[in-house]
Amino acid sequence: MSSTPADESRPTPDRRRRLFVVLGVVAVLAFVSDQLTKMVALDVLGDGESRPFVGDFIRLKLIGNPGAALSLGAGNTWVMTGIALAVLVAIVVVARQLGSRAWAIALGLLLGAAIGNLTDRFVRPPGGGQGHVVDFIDYNRWFIGNVADIWIVSAACLVVILALLGIGVDGRRDHGRAATAPDATTDQTTVRTTGETTTNGETDMTQQTHGTPDAPETHEARRQGGDHA
Repeated sequence: MSSTPADESRPTPDRRRRLFVVLGVVAVLAFVSDQLTKMVALDVLGDGESRPFVGDFIRLKLIGNPGAALSLGAGNTWVMTGIALAVLVAIVVVARQLGSRAWAIALGLLLGAAIGNLTDRFVRPPGGGQGHVVDFIDYNRWFIGNVADIWIVSAACLVVILALLGIGVDGRRDHGRAATAPDATTDQTTVRTTGETTTNGETDMTQQTHGTPDAPETHEARRQGGDHA
């Protein structure tokens, strides 16, 4: 009986296919926007000069990043490539449970961005999985990133919001609480009803058993009280 509501709450095959389409479209848009902006950056910023974009807070400066964000792991490019591949596999595995449009968008952004940066590893010099990722957005000289990084941060923020709202990848909200609450209520109701029935029966019997001897005592006490009066 308890498995029926869970089965009914799962997304239908048609809905899941539509969500996969949403994920794919978002991934393609994220990937294309990343690669196009990198091509423009290579063409316009090839001289290495820094140019203001949003005042001096955000500037445009072209670099080749052999590591991850903030140039972490710059001496272990192969490790960064391996991590990117692992992320792709994880996204594919998680997407098999997809039942939420918001999660489809988040996973699509992550997928497109990961493929975008992974593409640089293989097509940018020196290539062969050790290529340098094209970064060109300088955030007040704190670090330099690209559009793929923007999509990754956006997806991470969306995932945090979904987690706070209790929405799972399958689209169900607070599934654990919802599954246990009805059972707990049913158990309490059953115990309460059973307890009342049993208690009422025992009370009636007790009153019949103990009430009979007590009645003369009470009557006698009243008589004595009346005599004293």
